[in-house]
Amino acid sequence: MTAARPAKLYSPALLALATGLAAFPFDPLLPFKADARARTCGSTVRIAVALDQHDRITRIGLQMSACAIGQASAMLLAQAAPGVEPQRFAAVLGGLEVWLEGMGPLPDWPGLDALVPAREHPARHGALLLPWKAAVAALSTGATHS
Repeated sequence: MTAARPAKLYSPALLALATGLAAFPFDPLLPFKADARARTCGSTVRIAVALDQHDRITRIGLQMSACAIGQASAMLLAQAAPGVEPQRFAAVLGGLEVWLEGMGPLPDWPGLDALVPAREHPARHGALLLPWKAAVAALSTGATHS
């Protein structure tokens, strides 16, 4: 019996996600903004978000300097963000942190299964979490900041 091989980290699906961020350009005119940096790998992100009158995401834009894992994670966040309430980002972030520690299931968010191979690569965890941390920071105070 042979040991199961780990899933390939940079799959074609993950790389395709990473290239999609151009559809969500950073817009400094959006009211809620934050910058974040992953200390473990040096990845950075700038995020800007707008909400509607019902406090749901209407627009989101990102500027990233990160590996494909971080870029794919940001793309998954951005793709499904419209219509989402801000507190949902904090819930997904918490779920991702627990999942990366091997203590819980992958959170319920469209497409996150593409990031499963990154769990076995702790050096990529900071980049994976970065866009979620930036989104929470941007929306946590209710005021524009950078």
